[in-house]
Amino acid sequence: MRRGTRLYSLLGVLLLLALAYFNWLPAGRGPSGGGGFKLPVPWLQPRMSFAGRAGTHFVDTGTGAPLYVNGWNSYWLLSARSPALAAEMLRRGRRMGLTVCRTWAFSDGGPGALQISPGRFSEPVFQMLDYVIYVARRNHIRLILCLVNNLDNFGGKAQYVQWAQAAGANVTNSTDSFFSHPTIRGYYKEYVKVMLTRRNSYSGIKYCNEPAIFAWELMNEPRCVSNSSGPHIQVAWIEEMAAYVKSLDMKHLVTVGIEGFYGPGRSERLGVNPGDWAASLCSDFIQNSAVKDIDFASVHAYPDTWLPKASMDEKVNYLSNWVDWHLNDSEHILRKPVLFSEVGYLQHPEVNSTVNGDTVLKLVYDKIYNSAKKLQAGGGALIWQLMVEGSQMYNDGFSMVARDRPSTYKLIKKQSCRLQRLYGKEDDSGLKCSLLP
Repeated sequence: MRRGTRLYSLLGVLLLLALAYFNWLPAGRGPSGGGGFKLPVPWLQPRMSFAGRAGTHFVDTGTGAPLYVNGWNSYWLLSARSPALAAEMLRRGRRMGLTVCRTWAFSDGGPGALQISPGRFSEPVFQMLDYVIYVARRNHIRLILCLVNNLDNFGGKAQYVQWAQAAGANVTNSTDSFFSHPTIRGYYKEYVKVMLTRRNSYSGIKYCNEPAIFAWELMNEPRCVSNSSGPHIQVAWIEEMAAYVKSLDMKHLVTVGIEGFYGPGRSERLGVNPGDWAASLCSDFIQNSAVKDIDFASVHAYPDTWLPKASMDEKVNYLSNWVDWHLNDSEHILRKPVLFSEVGYLQHPEVNSTVNGDTVLKLVYDKIYNSAKKLQAGGGALIWQLMVEGSQMYNDGFSMVARDRPSTYKLIKKQSCRLQRLYGKEDDSGLKCSLLP
């Protein structure tokens, strides 16, 4: 009898811990990132299945149902000055019916870095990423985690080149060395290995086993510009790194992170690019996306900055053609889904800017929805980018607090609802699809 009493007492304690775990969301204080309360027990995490791929569309691997994405970018979650800001952003995304958030899983060198030097990491900053993933799962959000930047922001490939030079490697000052030099490729692989095998300090789950991660993105907007061998170097790098990710993690999708420009070998498609400059960046949408271990293609869209002198009508016509070509090439040539992973427009204070921005966003949303209705390759779109109050230091001119833009806020929710009605089911996010037209 005493043994039974002890067993019930133990079960009672475990139940109380579980209730505390699910009902108290740590706000997070201090520099360590995340909250102070942790119970890293994998089986206590909310149930969630992995995102997968079936031909030209994404699927929920738990149900086999088609998966079409309405999502957003918040690149700043890892570097948020307060974990509460990151948590609030993920909660708001869920309330809008958004299902995927793309964010940086890198910060290389400099103040507040995740990777202080090659293979050396800040545990407090890593715990912030743990927290972001943990809170994403609790909000039924999946994350696209980008592993390095082409740009110098947050270190990028330039930081890797500097590290190699400091280590005595025979490396030129060109950042193109990132793709070709064996020392730098080794640095990147070590980073990938640490990232994918990391055990989350909040959930106890290794990143490679975490269904709240939608996909790994090899690089944000990879470009190389130094010489004619650039395209071949970049493709070789994509092949090597995609295969390496798959060797460590077969559960997650992998994408490159390209902008979608067509290279000089695609003469019939060069007119689709926003200008002659786009074909000179050593990137080609079809060649880069066709790599065997790349599961889906990515495309960005910035009509304001790509066509700064064009009228609004010209930008809309350009964007329509840009989206159509990539949907068609993904469906019929690549035979893979395509995600419009950055759809951005300048947030001007002028009255008409919201109307113009909504026109851009609605055009992309409509084409994704029409593709989804046909079970075709248009896998989804992610607006660039969303913030919350208190995160204005991450504003890059394309950023917004969604509820401050009522028409955009309604447009986002409407897209979430109509995709949900196609293949999903009503969830508990608080999104009232029955009240939207």
